[in-house]
Amino acid sequence: MLAMLGSAWSYRYFILSSIRTEFMGRFIRSRIGGLWMVVNPLVQVSIYALILSSLLSARLPELADQPYAYAIYLTAGILCWSLFSEVVTRCLTVFIENGNLLKKVVFPRSCLPLIATGSALVNNGLLLLAIIGVFAILGHRVPPAPLLLLPALVALTVALALGFGLVLGTLNVFIRDIGHVVPLVLQIGFWFTPVVYVPEVLPAEVRGLLAFNPLFPLIGAYHDVLVFGRAPDLAGLAGTAALALGSLALALVMFRRAGAEMVDVL
Repeated sequence: MLAMLGSAWSYRYFILSSIRTEFMGRFIRSRIGGLWMVVNPLVQVSIYALILSSLLSARLPELADQPYAYAIYLTAGILCWSLFSEVVTRCLTVFIENGNLLKKVVFPRSCLPLIATGSALVNNGLLLLAIIGVFAILGHRVPPAPLLLLPALVALTVALALGFGLVLGTLNVFIRDIGHVVPLVLQIGFWFTPVVYVPEVLPAEVRGLLAFNPLFPLIGAYHDVLVFGRAPDLAGLAGTAALALGSLALALVMFRRAGAEMVDVL
């Protein structure tokens, strides 16, 4: 495992240059360039806020003096979910999409999911900057002390998504049905995660099921930091962190054992 990570580190300049090339490629023949990376999530937020704001704003008593309370709550959840779903989705097909490259060029296969993850982080970073601008326009101020914990939450989100994405991406090379099932599961997972609603709107028996969703405490941590301006419950994140480490370990084992056969199947 350490050898795999070491080989990826040896190709770090290749990884960084690939991320840069992919990012710059989005500006070619585009008048607004990188803004497209944040337009779609913000439009999604606007639609949900327009439809659900009057229904759910009352469920946020801590922001009773904020007329755009629901939009702020929704935006923070979208930031976490978009990063998780993009990393999982890109890792799901990263080996299949680069099959010809894997057959023709000799380089560590572990570079591909790292490039996909790096690109997703760039997109999410731009979205974060846009969200901070939106918060400023709406008059919402985030205290600097809790905001310092946001990089740790981003790292945990990436670790969880990368673990799941690598496991599913490796399986997808051999069982292509995985590529059709995962998008459906992500759609269900979006509504099973309190991104567009507050948990209190759910019936008590359904609300208890959220404890089995590893993203539930993570989304809550994003809300704590960005919406309520307080430190998240770190003890509540312990289960998510353990699952992230476990999924990463499983992904590395599967990736190492299936790596030799993967190129032949592709």
